[in-house]
Amino acid sequence: MNVSAQPKNQLRVGRLVKAHGLKGALKLELYTDDPDGRFTPGASFTLQVPEQSEWHGKTVTVREFRWMNAQAVVFFEGVDDRNAADTLVRAILWIDEDEDAPAEDDAWYDHQLIGLDVVREGTVVGKVARVDHFPAQDLLIVAAGESEILVPFVKAIVPEVDLAAGRVIVTPPAGLFEELPDDPAPAASGDDASAEAPGTSA
Repeated sequence: MNVSAQPKNQLRVGRLVKAHGLKGALKLELYTDDPDGRFTPGASFTLQVPEQSEWHGKTVTVREFRWMNAQAVVFFEGVDDRNAADTLVRAILWIDEDEDAPAEDDAWYDHQLIGLDVVREGTVVGKVARVDHFPAQDLLIVAAGESEILVPFVKAIVPEVDLAAGRVIVTPPAGLFEELPDDPAPAASGDDASAEAPGTSA
């Protein structure tokens, strides 16, 4: 899937997961620790959508943000009914970096990650070449020699990002950075090979 390119100094803050009701509302999956501060009326977001989407290259502006049964819901200007809301489902929302805002936990800009050493069990195994963003999860694309390794950017596999030290720590599952040996085929037993079938006689 081709998506619109993101400026380096932008932060991903949410994904639109489902139309809600009949008046253009959309349920939000949040990637920010401060949703009430991020989604204030008038806030504008860059959209990451497929190139064939009518929203490709456009922005959206918040009309209203509210909580419904502990679920974040947002209304955008010009999105006034469910049909319009449906065209935005799965879009990812980006906002320009605010250098004066306090840093959020577990939130990094792509340009901060690119070029970091990737360290596994104390050994550098590659460098972050880029970050790919998908609705389900983000991927760190790690240049390891002549290969590119796709590493899911989740806490279980990337437990630590240390910008000051210029590295990310990875604890990948077996087989992600190396090929696993094939299981050897069990050797046939000489007794089994020469055994006669039950009930037979010479």
